[in-house]
Amino acid sequence: MDLMSYIDKGGIIVYILIALNIIGFTIILWKFFTLPRKRTIISQIKQKITNNSTINSQIEYEVKKLESGLTIIKNIATVAPLLGLLGTVIGVYKSFEAITLNGLGDPTIFSNGIGIALITTIAGLIVAIPHQIAYNHFISLIDSIELKAKKELVSE
Repeated sequence: MDLMSYIDKGGIIVYILIALNIIGFTIILWKFFTLPRKRTIISQIKQKITNNSTINSQIEYEVKKLESGLTIIKNIATVAPLLGLLGTVIGVYKSFEAITLNGLGDPTIFSNGIGIALITTIAGLIVAIPHQIAYNHFISLIDSIELKAKKELVSE
């Protein structure tokens, strides 16, 4: 079977997972190209410090701006395996429904439902794992930017 056959067999849940994957990877690519510039970000924070704002509040404000989009990545990493599990339950249900209608005489009767279960589980994990890794990486990067900014700007 080719990839499209697997996707079609997985049904609507796999299509939802593909859509979530596209959204998530768009944000991941955006963050990947915008976050690694620590020096630039710290100098921007330094320039935005005014008489009305304290250094710590400006750093916190800028860090919150850097965290935009990460909630979506985290939610995708959390929801994707649950969608895969939902597909698993649906596939197993379809298998039991087929067994109820046709009996256990032919094992191919319930293999379609088991196939759906496995495909959706795999798709859910394929989507969740890279999103979780990216989320952890970006949070670590933002934490290091925040620490470096506090070290450089607060100690001045």
